[in-house]
Amino acid sequence: MPNPKSSSHVRFAAVGDIHVHKDAAGTLRSFFAQAADEADALLLCGDLTDYGTAEEAKVLAEELGAVPIPIVAVLGNHDFESGTPERVTEALTHAGVCVLDGAACEIEGVGIAGTKGFAGGFGRGSLGAWGEPAIKLFVQEALNEAMKLESALAKLRTRRRIALLHYAPIAGTVQGEPVEIFPFLGSSRLEEPLLRYPMDAVFHGHAHRGTLEGRTISGVPVYNVAKPLLQRSRPDAPPFFLYELPREPAQEADLAAT
Repeated sequence: MPNPKSSSHVRFAAVGDIHVHKDAAGTLRSFFAQAADEADALLLCGDLTDYGTAEEAKVLAEELGAVPIPIVAVLGNHDFESGTPERVTEALTHAGVCVLDGAACEIEGVGIAGTKGFAGGFGRGSLGAWGEPAIKLFVQEALNEAMKLESALAKLRTRRRIALLHYAPIAGTVQGEPVEIFPFLGSSRLEEPLLRYPMDAVFHGHAHRGTLEGRTISGVPVYNVAKPLLQRSRPDAPPFFLYELPREPAQEADLAAT
């Protein structure tokens, strides 16, 4: 039986790296239905398709079509593989999904800012914009994504705030992956905007063999919700991460009156 809507908390089901392929029709509906039973909203952290094709996006949109709760998503690197990420966004938007790319939305009093993010490394290991033009372009892409996140966060006017990413903003949640590929799993540049705004939580995917939870320098919890990681680290639980935040007093009163 689904959990009744809580009068005191807003529940979010978060997951990334679903990697839907063209033959996946019918395989995810029960999974999404279970998430909808447990949560007030579904958060999708990129790599929603395997190759970013219109066919895969159509399958995913159909699987999500019966989900009765709000859905918020960002794209991942796999969603760009075919060179037409706009086709993925279009299919999801048509299915009622709010796809964030440097934008923000609000669900039940909780502000959500999102962007894909990019690679580049962490801390002293971050790649600098020096040398060949190709290196400078790579670093500029990481800076562009960090600026998108900053812009999205600046739009929020809610007291409760969540950030949605695909790439990791901290090294803590990629621990477990080969250290050689850390620079390709995320960037500390994504953490910088998160330090300038009050945040409750950050969700990302991408690092399938990473660590479930870490924290920013300022102590904000960061959750790696890549589906393969959730399945491996919590084999007896549904492969989505359930997170809840207290409702604002006005919301509690509204729910009590219904």
